[in-house]
Amino acid sequence: MLHPSYTDLMRTINSEAEGDTPTVNSRYSIVLATARRARQLIAGEEAYVDSRGKKPLSIAVEEVSKGFVTIEPETEEAEAEDASVEESLAEDQADTMDWEEEQ
Repeated sequence: MLHPSYTDLMRTINSEAEGDTPTVNSRYSIVLATARRARQLIAGEEAYVDSRGKKPLSIAVEEVSKGFVTIEPETEEAEAEDASVEESLAEDQADTMDWEEEQ
């Protein structure tokens, strides 16, 4: 089981929101935010929490739950970055499948 739960993460994030409109309305928003942060950690950014022996996604979830990383509305730049990452992952997967077939 994931600790903290999605419900706890949503509650934490929305408690820090200004106004009556919640920042996060679904688990999908949390998944996107933690995945983006995990990719940043993999790329070499420093963690805001103790990261010894932890996987990047676990670190990202902890950072979000402790408020070190905030979730903001999507921008066109962020959407373009996500599309670029997804495209490169698809290319890597295709290359891996080609390599496996050659073996």
